Amino acid sequence: MDTYADLVFVGGQVVTVDAEFSVASALAVSGGVIAAVGGREDVAPLVGPCTRVVDLRGATLLPGINDSHLHGCAYGMASPPLSVDLGHPAVASIADVAGAVREAVGRVPRGQWVTGHGWDTGYLAECAADPSRQPSRHDLDAVSPDHPVVLYSFSGHATWINSAAQRLIGIDRDTVAPPGGAVVVDAAGEPTGLLHEGAQALVQNALPPLSRQERTAAIRSTLASLARLGITSYTEPGLGPGGDGIMRGALGSETLDVYRRLLADGELTARLGVLLLPTGMAGTAKEFARTLDELDDFGSSGESSGRVDPRRLAVHGVKIFADGIVPNRTAWMNEPYVGGGCGALCVGGGTDAERTAEIDAMIRHAHAAGHQAGVHVTGDRACDTVADAFASAMAGHPRPDARHYVIHGDFLTAHSMKVLASHGLGVNMNPTIKWTVADMEEEFVGAERAAYAWPYRDALDAGVRVASGSDAPVTDPDWRQGLATMVLRESKAGGRVSGPEKRITLAEAIRTYTIDAAWQDFADDWKGSLEPGKVADLCVLDGELLGADPHDIPTMPVVLTVMDGQIVHDTLAD
Repeated sequence: MDTYADLVFVGGQVVTVDAEFSVASALAVSGGVIAAVGGREDVAPLVGPCTRVVDLRGATLLPGINDSHLHGCAYGMASPPLSVDLGHPAVASIADVAGAVREAVGRVPRGQWVTGHGWDTGYLAECAADPSRQPSRHDLDAVSPDHPVVLYSFSGHATWINSAAQRLIGIDRDTVAPPGGAVVVDAAGEPTGLLHEGAQALVQNALPPLSRQERTAAIRSTLASLARLGITSYTEPGLGPGGDGIMRGALGSETLDVYRRLLADGELTARLGVLLLPTGMAGTAKEFARTLDELDDFGSSGESSGRVDPRRLAVHGVKIFADGIVPNRTAWMNEPYVGGGCGALCVGGGTDAERTAEIDAMIRHAHAAGHQAGVHVTGDRACDTVADAFASAMAGHPRPDARHYVIHGDFLTAHSMKVLASHGLGVNMNPTIKWTVADMEEEFVGAERAAYAWPYRDALDAGVRVASGSDAPVTDPDWRQGLATMVLRESKAGGRVSGPEKRITLAEAIRTYTIDAAWQDFADDWKGSLEPGKVADLCVLDGELLGADPHDIPTMPVVLTVMDGQIVHDTLAD
Protein backbone atom coordinates (compact mmCIF):
# COMPACT_ATOMS: atom_id res chain seq x y z
CA MET A 1 0.00 0.00 0.00
CA ASP A 2 1.55 3.30 -1.09
CA THR A 3 -0.43 5.56 1.21
CA TYR A 4 -1.99 4.59 4.49
CA ALA A 5 -4.67 6.56 6.23
CA ASP A 6 -3.87 8.94 9.07
CA LEU A 7 -7.22 8.31 10.75
CA VAL A 8 -9.73 5.50 10.45
CA PHE A 9 -13.13 5.37 12.14
CA VAL A 10 -15.04 2.10 12.55
CA GLY A 11 -18.00 0.77 14.48
CA GLY A 12 -20.21 3.82 14.41
CA GLN A 13 -22.96 5.69 12.63
CA VAL A 14 -21.28 7.69 9.85
CA VAL A 15 -23.89 10.25 8.77
CA THR A 16 -22.58 11.28 5.35
CA VAL A 17 -25.15 14.03 4.52
CA ASP A 18 -24.70 13.12 0.87
CA ALA A 19 -27.57 13.54 -1.58
CA GLU A 20 -29.28 10.39 -0.28
CA PHE A 21 -28.41 11.08 3.37
CA SER A 22 -26.80 7.66 3.46
CA VAL A 23 -25.36 6.21 6.65
CA ALA A 24 -22.14 4.20 6.67
CA SER A 25 -20.16 2.60 9.50
CA ALA A 26 -16.54 3.44 8.67
CA LEU A 27 -14.48 6.30 7.25
CA ALA A 28 -10.79 6.88 6.47
CA VAL A 29 -8.81 10.14 6.33
CA SER A 30 -5.54 10.66 4.49
CA GLY A 31 -3.67 13.93 4.08
CA GLY A 32 -6.57 16.03 5.30
CA VAL A 33 -8.99 14.49 2.81
CA ILE A 34 -11.62 11.78 3.16
CA ALA A 35 -10.14 8.71 1.48
CA ALA A 36 -12.94 6.16 1.91
CA VAL A 37 -16.47 5.85 3.28
CA GLY A 38 -18.35 2.59 3.73
CA GLY A 39 -17.92 -0.47 5.93
CA ARG A 40 -15.00 -1.89 7.87
CA GLU A 41 -13.90 -3.82 4.80
CA ASP A 42 -13.59 -0.59 2.80
CA VAL A 43 -11.17 1.04 5.22
CA ALA A 44 -9.19 -2.00 6.39
CA PRO A 45 -6.68 -1.86 3.48
CA LEU A 46 -5.86 1.74 4.47
CA VAL A 47 -4.77 0.89 8.01
CA GLY A 48 -1.00 1.09 8.39
CA PRO A 49 1.46 1.04 11.29
CA CYS A 50 0.97 4.76 12.03
CA THR A 51 -2.78 4.94 11.44
CA ARG A 52 -4.91 5.92 14.43
CA VAL A 53 -7.94 3.64 14.43
CA VAL A 54 -10.91 5.02 16.35
CA ASP A 55 -13.55 2.54 17.47
CA LEU A 56 -16.66 4.70 17.66
CA ARG A 57 -18.52 2.12 19.76
CA GLY A 58 -21.83 3.23 18.32
CA ALA A 59 -21.08 6.97 18.38
CA THR A 60 -22.11 9.27 15.53
CA LEU A 61 -19.63 10.72 13.03
CA LEU A 62 -20.88 13.86 11.29
CA PRO A 63 -19.42 16.42 8.91
CA GLY A 64 -17.80 19.24 10.86
CA ILE A 65 -20.50 21.67 11.93
CA ASN A 66 -20.73 25.00 10.07
CA ASP A 67 -22.23 27.82 12.15
CA SER A 68 -23.06 30.09 9.26
CA HIS A 69 -23.73 33.25 11.30
CA LEU A 70 -21.44 33.78 14.27
CA HIS A 71 -19.64 36.91 15.43
CA GLY A 72 -16.40 35.27 16.53
CA CYS A 73 -14.52 38.22 17.99
CA ALA A 74 -17.66 39.61 19.64
CA TYR A 75 -18.49 36.21 21.13
CA GLY A 76 -15.08 36.03 22.75
CA MET A 77 -15.39 39.58 24.06
CA ALA A 78 -18.88 38.85 25.44
CA SER A 79 -17.77 35.76 27.34
CA PRO A 80 -16.15 35.58 30.78
CA PRO A 81 -13.58 36.62 31.82
CA LEU A 82 -13.64 39.42 29.24
CA SER A 83 -17.23 40.41 30.07
CA VAL A 84 -19.76 39.92 32.87
CA ASP A 85 -22.18 37.09 32.02
CA LEU A 86 -25.73 38.48 32.22
CA GLY A 87 -27.48 35.74 30.26
CA HIS A 88 -30.08 33.34 31.56
CA PRO A 89 -29.65 31.40 33.85
CA ALA A 90 -26.66 33.35 35.20
CA VAL A 91 -29.10 36.14 36.09
CA ALA A 92 -32.86 35.96 36.59
CA SER A 93 -33.74 39.52 37.62
CA ILE A 94 -32.64 43.13 37.47
CA ALA A 95 -31.52 42.68 41.06
CA ASP A 96 -29.24 39.83 39.91
CA VAL A 97 -27.79 42.08 37.20
CA ALA A 98 -27.04 44.73 39.81
CA GLY A 99 -25.39 42.11 41.99
CA ALA A 100 -23.18 40.90 39.14
CA VAL A 101 -22.18 44.49 38.35
CA ARG A 102 -21.38 45.11 42.02
CA GLU A 103 -18.99 42.15 42.01
CA ALA A 104 -17.33 43.32 38.79
CA VAL A 105 -16.90 46.85 40.14
CA GLY A 106 -15.05 45.44 43.13
CA ARG A 107 -12.44 43.85 40.85
CA VAL A 108 -11.38 46.90 38.80
CA PRO A 109 -9.86 50.31 39.60
CA ARG A 110 -12.16 53.25 40.22
CA GLY A 111 -13.35 54.89 37.04
CA GLN A 112 -12.66 51.89 34.77
CA TRP A 113 -15.44 50.82 32.43
CA VAL A 114 -17.38 47.70 33.40
CA THR A 115 -18.98 45.72 30.55
CA GLY A 116 -21.50 42.91 30.54
CA HIS A 117 -23.45 40.98 27.95
CA GLY A 118 -26.56 38.89 27.55
CA TRP A 119 -29.39 40.51 29.50
CA ASP A 120 -32.84 39.72 28.16
CA THR A 121 -36.00 41.33 29.53
CA GLY A 122 -37.84 38.07 28.86
CA TYR A 123 -35.78 36.46 31.61
CA LEU A 124 -35.65 39.35 34.10
CA ALA A 125 -38.33 38.73 36.74
CA GLU A 126 -39.30 42.38 37.19
CA CYS A 127 -39.81 42.87 33.43
CA ALA A 128 -41.61 39.55 33.00
CA ALA A 129 -44.05 40.48 35.77
CA ASP A 130 -44.66 43.95 34.32
CA PRO A 131 -43.76 44.42 30.63
CA SER A 132 -43.79 48.18 31.11
CA ARG A 133 -40.92 47.84 33.58
CA GLN A 134 -37.69 48.23 31.66
CA PRO A 135 -34.06 48.31 32.83
CA SER A 136 -32.92 51.75 33.94
CA ARG A 137 -29.67 53.52 34.78
CA HIS A 138 -31.02 53.95 38.31
CA ASP A 139 -30.92 50.15 38.74
CA LEU A 140 -27.14 50.32 38.34
CA ASP A 141 -26.27 53.62 40.02
CA ALA A 142 -26.42 52.31 43.60
CA VAL A 143 -23.88 49.56 42.90
CA SER A 144 -21.69 51.58 40.54
CA PRO A 145 -21.81 55.31 41.19
CA ASP A 146 -18.26 55.95 39.95
CA HIS A 147 -17.54 53.25 37.38
CA PRO A 148 -19.19 53.73 33.98
CA VAL A 149 -21.20 50.61 33.13
CA VAL A 150 -22.28 49.42 29.69
CA LEU A 151 -24.38 46.27 29.39
CA TYR A 152 -25.23 44.79 25.99
CA SER A 153 -28.51 42.95 25.49
CA PHE A 154 -28.46 39.37 24.26
CA SER A 155 -29.54 40.55 20.82
CA GLY A 156 -26.96 43.27 20.39
CA HIS A 157 -29.75 45.68 19.46
CA ALA A 158 -30.04 47.42 22.85
CA THR A 159 -27.53 48.77 25.39
CA TRP A 160 -28.11 49.62 29.06
CA ILE A 161 -25.84 52.16 30.77
CA ASN A 162 -25.63 53.80 34.20
CA SER A 163 -25.56 57.50 35.04
CA ALA A 164 -21.76 57.62 35.23
CA ALA A 165 -21.55 56.33 31.66
CA GLN A 166 -24.31 58.67 30.55
CA ARG A 167 -22.41 61.69 31.95
CA LEU A 168 -19.14 60.64 30.29
CA ILE A 169 -20.86 60.16 26.95
CA GLY A 170 -22.78 63.41 27.24
CA ILE A 171 -26.28 62.02 26.86
CA ASP A 172 -29.03 64.22 28.29
CA ARG A 173 -32.62 65.20 27.59
CA ASP A 174 -31.52 67.23 24.56
CA THR A 175 -29.59 64.40 22.89
CA VAL A 176 -30.86 63.55 19.42
CA ALA A 177 -30.55 59.89 18.51
CA PRO A 178 -28.86 58.98 15.22
CA PRO A 179 -31.23 57.99 12.42
CA GLY A 180 -32.65 54.52 13.00
CA GLY A 181 -31.91 54.66 16.73
CA ALA A 182 -33.71 55.61 19.92
CA VAL A 183 -32.62 57.12 23.23
CA VAL A 184 -35.33 55.87 25.58
CA VAL A 185 -36.69 58.56 27.90
CA ASP A 186 -39.02 58.55 30.90
CA ALA A 187 -42.26 60.47 31.38
CA ALA A 188 -40.26 63.58 32.30
CA GLY A 189 -38.20 63.38 29.14
CA GLU A 190 -35.02 62.24 30.90
CA PRO A 191 -32.91 59.44 29.37
CA THR A 192 -33.43 56.14 31.17
CA GLY A 193 -30.09 54.60 30.23
CA LEU A 194 -31.53 52.41 27.45
CA LEU A 195 -30.33 52.89 23.89
CA HIS A 196 -31.82 51.04 20.93
CA GLU A 197 -30.37 50.19 17.53
CA GLY A 198 -28.27 53.00 16.00
CA ALA A 199 -28.31 55.05 19.20
CA GLN A 200 -25.88 52.52 20.66
CA ALA A 201 -23.19 54.26 18.61
CA LEU A 202 -23.30 57.06 21.19
CA VAL A 203 -21.80 54.60 23.68
CA GLN A 204 -19.43 52.89 21.30
CA ASN A 205 -17.90 56.15 20.14
CA ALA A 206 -16.99 56.94 23.76
CA LEU A 207 -15.37 53.59 24.53
CA PRO A 208 -11.70 52.91 23.81
CA PRO A 209 -11.38 50.60 20.78
CA LEU A 210 -10.18 47.05 21.33
CA SER A 211 -6.46 46.59 21.16
CA ARG A 212 -5.00 44.02 18.81
CA GLN A 213 -4.11 41.91 21.85
CA GLU A 214 -7.72 42.01 23.09
CA ARG A 215 -9.07 41.00 19.69
CA THR A 216 -6.59 38.15 19.49
CA ALA A 217 -7.46 36.90 22.98
CA ALA A 218 -11.18 37.06 22.19
CA ILE A 219 -10.84 35.09 18.96
CA ARG A 220 -8.62 32.48 20.59
CA SER A 221 -11.26 32.01 23.28
CA THR A 222 -13.95 31.58 20.64
CA LEU A 223 -11.90 29.09 18.62
CA ALA A 224 -11.37 26.96 21.72
CA SER A 225 -15.10 26.97 22.44
CA LEU A 226 -15.99 26.07 18.86
CA ALA A 227 -13.54 23.17 18.78
CA ARG A 228 -15.19 21.73 21.90
CA LEU A 229 -18.54 21.95 20.09
CA GLY A 230 -17.47 20.24 16.88
CA ILE A 231 -17.69 23.45 14.83
CA THR A 232 -15.11 23.52 12.03
CA SER A 233 -16.43 26.42 9.92
CA TYR A 234 -18.19 29.68 10.63
CA THR A 235 -19.15 32.95 9.01
CA GLU A 236 -18.17 36.29 10.55
CA PRO A 237 -21.20 38.20 9.26
CA GLY A 238 -19.89 41.73 9.08
CA LEU A 239 -16.34 43.05 9.53
CA GLY A 240 -15.38 46.53 8.37
CA PRO A 241 -15.92 50.24 8.93
CA GLY A 242 -19.59 49.68 9.73
CA GLY A 243 -18.52 47.59 12.72
CA ASP A 244 -15.94 49.99 14.12
CA GLY A 245 -18.58 51.37 16.48
CA ILE A 246 -19.99 48.00 17.61
CA MET A 247 -18.69 46.38 20.82
CA ARG A 248 -15.55 48.53 20.84
CA GLY A 249 -14.81 47.60 17.26
CA ALA A 250 -15.14 43.82 17.62
CA LEU A 251 -16.79 43.90 14.18
CA GLY A 252 -14.31 46.47 12.89
CA SER A 253 -11.75 46.35 10.10
CA GLU A 254 -8.76 45.40 12.25
CA THR A 255 -10.40 42.13 13.29
CA LEU A 256 -9.96 40.67 9.80
CA ASP A 257 -6.23 41.28 9.94
CA VAL A 258 -6.11 39.55 13.35
CA TYR A 259 -7.76 36.51 11.76
CA ARG A 260 -5.19 36.54 8.97
CA ARG A 261 -2.36 36.64 11.49
CA LEU A 262 -3.85 33.73 13.45
CA LEU A 263 -4.07 31.73 10.22
CA ALA A 264 -0.46 32.54 9.35
CA ASP A 265 0.59 31.43 12.83
CA GLY A 266 -1.30 28.14 12.57
CA GLU A 267 -3.86 29.08 15.24
CA LEU A 268 -7.03 29.35 13.15
CA THR A 269 -8.64 26.02 14.05
CA ALA A 270 -11.84 26.63 12.09
CA ARG A 271 -12.50 27.67 8.51
CA LEU A 272 -13.67 31.26 8.26
CA GLY A 273 -15.96 33.00 5.81
CA VAL A 274 -16.40 36.77 6.06
CA LEU A 275 -18.97 39.32 5.00
CA LEU A 276 -17.58 42.84 4.85
CA LEU A 277 -19.59 45.56 6.61
CA PRO A 278 -19.25 48.87 4.73
CA THR A 279 -21.82 50.72 6.87
CA GLY A 280 -23.74 50.05 10.05
CA MET A 281 -27.38 50.75 10.76
CA ALA A 282 -28.82 53.96 9.33
CA GLY A 283 -26.32 53.95 6.48
CA THR A 284 -27.10 55.49 3.11
CA ALA A 285 -26.69 53.96 -0.33
CA LYS A 286 -24.15 56.64 -1.28
CA GLU A 287 -22.04 55.94 1.80
CA PHE A 288 -22.39 52.20 1.26
CA ALA A 289 -21.22 52.36 -2.36
CA ARG A 290 -18.26 54.62 -1.59
CA THR A 291 -17.06 52.52 1.35
CA LEU A 292 -17.61 49.21 -0.45
CA ASP A 293 -15.47 50.36 -3.36
CA GLU A 294 -12.72 51.27 -0.89
CA LEU A 295 -13.06 47.88 0.83
CA ASP A 296 -12.57 45.81 -2.32
CA ASP A 297 -8.79 45.90 -2.04
CA PHE A 298 -8.88 45.36 1.73
CA GLY A 299 -11.16 42.36 1.44
CA SER A 300 -9.04 40.67 -1.20
CA SER A 301 -5.62 41.38 0.24
CA GLY A 302 -5.10 42.81 3.71
CA GLU A 303 -1.76 42.37 5.41
CA SER A 304 -1.29 38.82 4.09
CA SER A 305 -1.80 39.43 0.39
CA GLY A 306 -1.34 36.36 -1.74
CA ARG A 307 -0.68 34.02 1.17
CA VAL A 308 -4.19 33.22 2.38
CA ASP A 309 -5.67 29.82 1.57
CA PRO A 310 -9.25 30.61 0.47
CA ARG A 311 -10.40 27.29 1.91
CA ARG A 312 -9.27 28.50 5.33
CA LEU A 313 -10.22 32.19 5.18
CA ALA A 314 -12.33 33.79 2.48
CA VAL A 315 -14.24 37.04 2.05
CA HIS A 316 -17.51 36.03 0.41
CA GLY A 317 -19.39 39.31 0.18
CA VAL A 318 -21.01 42.11 2.14
CA LYS A 319 -23.56 42.55 4.89
CA ILE A 320 -26.39 45.07 4.79
CA PHE A 321 -28.77 46.02 7.63
CA ALA A 322 -32.37 46.42 6.45
CA ASP A 323 -34.37 46.63 9.69
CA GLY A 324 -34.10 45.86 13.41
CA ILE A 325 -35.62 43.14 15.60
CA VAL A 326 -39.05 42.31 17.00
CA PRO A 327 -38.29 42.75 20.76
CA ASN A 328 -37.28 46.36 20.04
CA ARG A 329 -40.32 46.83 17.75
CA THR A 330 -37.88 47.88 15.03
CA ALA A 331 -38.54 45.01 12.59
CA TRP A 332 -40.65 46.37 9.70
CA MET A 333 -43.98 44.57 9.84
CA ASN A 334 -47.07 44.60 7.63
CA GLU A 335 -49.42 44.61 10.62
CA PRO A 336 -48.91 46.68 13.78
CA TYR A 337 -47.23 45.38 16.90
CA VAL A 338 -49.30 44.79 20.01
CA GLY A 339 -49.61 48.34 21.28
CA GLY A 340 -49.12 49.95 17.87
CA GLY A 341 -46.41 50.81 15.38
CA CYS A 342 -45.02 48.74 12.51
CA GLY A 343 -41.30 49.46 12.77
CA ALA A 344 -39.33 50.63 9.75
CA LEU A 345 -36.32 50.01 7.58
CA CYS A 346 -33.22 51.21 9.43
CA VAL A 347 -31.37 52.83 6.52
CA GLY A 348 -31.29 56.53 5.71
CA GLY A 349 -34.40 58.22 4.39
CA GLY A 350 -37.35 60.15 5.75
CA THR A 351 -40.17 58.01 4.36
CA ASP A 352 -40.80 54.32 3.72
CA ALA A 353 -40.44 54.92 0.00
CA GLU A 354 -37.11 56.69 0.41
CA ARG A 355 -35.77 53.95 2.69
CA THR A 356 -36.92 51.25 0.28
CA ALA A 357 -35.06 53.03 -2.50
CA GLU A 358 -31.92 53.09 -0.34
CA ILE A 359 -32.06 49.34 0.29
CA ASP A 360 -32.67 48.72 -3.42
CA ALA A 361 -29.61 50.81 -4.30
CA MET A 362 -27.35 49.08 -1.75
CA ILE A 363 -28.29 45.61 -2.95
CA ARG A 364 -28.02 46.65 -6.60
CA HIS A 365 -24.52 48.06 -6.05
CA ALA A 366 -23.30 44.98 -4.14
CA HIS A 367 -24.69 42.65 -6.81
CA ALA A 368 -23.27 44.61 -9.74
CA ALA A 369 -19.86 44.68 -8.04
CA GLY A 370 -19.88 40.87 -7.92
CA HIS A 371 -20.41 40.41 -4.20
CA GLN A 372 -22.61 37.98 -2.33
CA ALA A 373 -25.08 40.05 -0.27
CA GLY A 374 -26.26 38.89 3.15
CA VAL A 375 -29.02 41.18 4.38
CA HIS A 376 -30.13 41.39 8.01
CA VAL A 377 -33.91 41.48 7.79
CA THR A 378 -36.56 40.22 10.22
CA GLY A 379 -39.99 41.79 9.65
CA ASP A 380 -42.36 40.43 7.00
CA ARG A 381 -42.67 43.71 5.10
CA ALA A 382 -38.91 44.16 5.17
CA CYS A 383 -38.36 40.57 3.97
CA ASP A 384 -40.54 41.18 0.92
CA THR A 385 -38.69 44.43 0.25
CA VAL A 386 -35.30 42.70 0.34
CA ALA A 387 -36.41 39.69 -1.73
CA ASP A 388 -37.81 42.01 -4.40
CA ALA A 389 -34.58 44.04 -4.34
CA PHE A 390 -32.58 40.86 -4.92
CA ALA A 391 -34.78 39.97 -7.90
CA SER A 392 -34.54 43.47 -9.35
CA ALA A 393 -30.76 43.57 -9.01
CA MET A 394 -30.38 40.19 -10.69
CA ALA A 395 -32.69 41.15 -13.53
CA GLY A 396 -30.76 44.36 -14.16
CA HIS A 397 -27.34 42.71 -14.01
CA PRO A 398 -27.56 38.95 -14.63
CA ARG A 399 -24.73 36.87 -13.20
CA PRO A 400 -24.74 33.18 -12.33
CA ASP A 401 -24.74 31.75 -8.83
CA ALA A 402 -24.87 34.96 -6.78
CA ARG A 403 -26.02 33.08 -3.64
CA HIS A 404 -27.40 36.18 -1.95
CA TYR A 405 -29.30 35.42 1.22
CA VAL A 406 -31.61 36.79 3.85
CA ILE A 407 -30.08 36.87 7.33
CA HIS A 408 -32.56 35.82 10.04
CA GLY A 409 -35.81 35.96 8.04
CA ASP A 410 -37.91 35.65 11.20
CA PHE A 411 -41.13 36.47 9.34
CA LEU A 412 -40.21 35.40 5.84
CA THR A 413 -43.40 35.43 3.77
CA ALA A 414 -44.67 33.08 1.09
CA HIS A 415 -43.91 35.81 -1.46
CA SER A 416 -40.33 36.17 -0.21
CA MET A 417 -39.80 32.41 -0.30
CA LYS A 418 -41.08 32.16 -3.86
CA VAL A 419 -38.75 34.94 -4.99
CA LEU A 420 -35.73 33.51 -3.21
CA ALA A 421 -36.34 29.98 -4.51
CA SER A 422 -36.90 31.06 -8.09
CA HIS A 423 -33.61 32.98 -8.10
CA GLY A 424 -31.53 30.28 -6.40
CA LEU A 425 -31.09 32.31 -3.21
CA GLY A 426 -31.12 31.40 0.47
CA VAL A 427 -32.01 32.28 4.03
CA ASN A 428 -29.92 31.96 7.17
CA MET A 429 -32.20 31.17 10.12
CA ASN A 430 -31.50 30.96 13.83
CA PRO A 431 -33.10 28.08 15.74
CA THR A 432 -31.39 28.88 19.04
CA ILE A 433 -32.83 32.40 18.91
CA LYS A 434 -36.27 30.89 18.26
CA TRP A 435 -35.75 28.69 21.33
CA THR A 436 -34.72 31.71 23.40
CA VAL A 437 -37.42 34.23 22.46
CA ALA A 438 -40.44 32.03 21.64
CA ASP A 439 -42.14 32.68 24.99
CA MET A 440 -41.65 36.45 24.94
CA GLU A 441 -42.54 37.30 21.33
CA GLU A 442 -46.27 36.95 21.88
CA GLU A 443 -46.33 40.20 23.86
CA PHE A 444 -44.97 42.00 20.80
CA VAL A 445 -46.74 40.35 17.84
CA GLY A 446 -49.45 38.13 19.33
CA ALA A 447 -49.68 34.34 19.50
CA GLU A 448 -50.25 33.59 15.82
CA ARG A 449 -47.34 35.58 14.47
CA ALA A 450 -45.02 34.46 17.29
CA ALA A 451 -45.72 30.82 16.41
CA TYR A 452 -44.95 31.51 12.73
CA ALA A 453 -41.51 33.03 13.42
CA TRP A 454 -38.61 31.24 11.72
CA PRO A 455 -40.77 29.21 9.30
CA TYR A 456 -38.30 26.42 8.50
CA ARG A 457 -40.90 24.00 7.10
CA ASP A 458 -42.36 26.55 4.70
CA ALA A 459 -38.96 27.72 3.45
CA LEU A 460 -37.73 24.20 2.73
CA ASP A 461 -40.99 23.25 1.04
CA ALA A 462 -40.74 26.36 -1.12
CA GLY A 463 -37.29 25.29 -2.35
CA VAL A 464 -35.25 27.91 -0.50
CA ARG A 465 -31.72 26.99 0.59
CA VAL A 466 -31.79 27.15 4.38
CA ALA A 467 -28.70 27.38 6.57
CA SER A 468 -28.64 27.75 10.36
CA GLY A 469 -26.50 29.96 12.57
CA SER A 470 -26.39 30.91 16.23
CA ASP A 471 -25.73 34.65 15.82
CA ALA A 472 -23.38 34.26 18.80
CA PRO A 473 -23.06 36.11 21.11
CA VAL A 474 -26.84 36.54 20.77
CA THR A 475 -27.09 32.84 21.68
CA ASP A 476 -24.41 30.27 22.45
CA PRO A 477 -23.24 28.44 19.31
CA ASP A 478 -24.72 25.14 20.41
CA TRP A 479 -25.94 23.46 17.24
CA ARG A 480 -27.24 20.51 19.25
CA GLN A 481 -29.89 22.77 20.78
CA GLY A 482 -30.51 24.11 17.30
CA LEU A 483 -31.25 20.61 15.99
CA ALA A 484 -33.64 19.93 18.87
CA THR A 485 -35.45 23.22 18.32
CA MET A 486 -35.95 22.69 14.59
CA VAL A 487 -37.40 19.25 15.27
CA LEU A 488 -39.46 20.10 18.38
CA ARG A 489 -40.18 23.87 18.19
CA GLU A 490 -40.17 24.00 22.01
CA SER A 491 -39.25 27.15 23.93
CA LYS A 492 -36.44 27.62 26.41
CA ALA A 493 -38.33 29.22 29.28
CA GLY A 494 -41.57 27.27 29.35
CA GLY A 495 -41.07 24.32 27.03
CA ARG A 496 -44.19 25.32 25.10
CA VAL A 497 -44.50 24.27 21.47
CA SER A 498 -44.36 27.28 19.16
CA GLY A 499 -45.59 26.60 15.64
CA PRO A 500 -45.61 22.78 15.45
CA GLU A 501 -46.49 22.92 11.75
CA LYS A 502 -43.09 24.55 11.13
CA ARG A 503 -41.15 21.52 12.40
CA ILE A 504 -38.65 19.81 10.12
CA THR A 505 -37.02 16.38 10.25
CA LEU A 506 -33.71 15.70 11.94
CA ALA A 507 -32.08 14.96 8.59
CA GLU A 508 -33.27 18.30 7.22
CA ALA A 509 -32.03 20.06 10.34
CA ILE A 510 -28.58 18.47 10.07
CA ARG A 511 -28.32 19.66 6.46
CA THR A 512 -28.80 23.29 7.57
CA TYR A 513 -25.64 23.04 9.69
CA THR A 514 -23.57 21.14 7.12
CA ILE A 515 -24.07 20.91 3.37
CA ASP A 516 -26.47 23.84 3.02
CA ALA A 517 -24.24 26.02 5.20
CA ALA A 518 -21.40 25.00 2.87
CA TRP A 519 -23.57 26.11 -0.07
CA GLN A 520 -23.78 29.56 1.52
CA ASP A 521 -19.95 29.54 1.57
CA PHE A 522 -19.69 28.56 -2.14
CA ALA A 523 -18.04 25.40 -0.79
CA ASP A 524 -20.55 22.56 -1.04
CA ASP A 525 -18.38 20.88 -3.68
CA TRP A 526 -15.50 20.37 -1.22
CA LYS A 527 -16.96 20.41 2.33
CA GLY A 528 -20.23 19.90 4.18
CA SER A 529 -20.64 16.15 3.65
CA LEU A 530 -18.61 12.99 4.25
CA GLU A 531 -17.70 11.86 0.76
CA PRO A 532 -14.37 10.71 -0.72
CA GLY A 533 -12.32 13.66 -1.94
CA LYS A 534 -13.89 16.20 0.40
CA VAL A 535 -11.93 17.80 3.22
CA ALA A 536 -11.74 15.91 6.50
CA ASP A 537 -13.75 18.22 8.74
CA LEU A 538 -15.40 15.89 11.25
CA CYS A 539 -17.40 15.89 14.46
CA VAL A 540 -17.98 12.85 16.69
CA LEU A 541 -21.05 12.92 18.92
CA ASP A 542 -21.24 10.34 21.71
CA GLY A 543 -24.33 8.19 21.15
CA GLU A 544 -26.62 7.37 18.25
CA LEU A 545 -27.91 10.73 17.03
CA LEU A 546 -30.41 9.53 14.43
CA GLY A 547 -32.27 7.35 16.90
CA ALA A 548 -32.10 9.71 19.87
CA ASP A 549 -35.03 11.39 21.58
CA PRO A 550 -34.71 14.99 20.30
CA HIS A 551 -34.94 16.21 23.91
CA ASP A 552 -31.67 14.39 24.63
CA ILE A 553 -29.69 15.81 21.71
CA PRO A 554 -28.51 19.02 23.50
CA THR A 555 -26.74 16.94 26.16
CA MET A 556 -24.99 14.49 23.82
CA PRO A 557 -21.24 15.18 24.28
CA VAL A 558 -18.95 16.15 21.41
CA VAL A 559 -15.96 13.86 21.95
CA LEU A 560 -13.79 14.56 18.89
CA THR A 561 -13.37 17.39 16.40
CA VAL A 562 -11.19 17.20 13.29
CA MET A 563 -10.49 20.15 10.99
CA ASP A 564 -8.57 19.61 7.76
CA GLY A 565 -7.50 16.20 9.01
CA GLN A 566 -6.05 17.60 12.24
CA ILE A 567 -7.54 16.77 15.64
CA VAL A 568 -8.47 20.01 17.45
CA HIS A 569 -10.57 18.50 20.26
CA ASP A 570 -10.32 15.01 21.72
CA THR A 571 -11.86 13.51 24.84
CA LEU A 572 -12.06 9.95 23.54
CA ALA A 573 -8.91 9.05 25.44
CA ASP A 574 -10.21 10.50 28.74
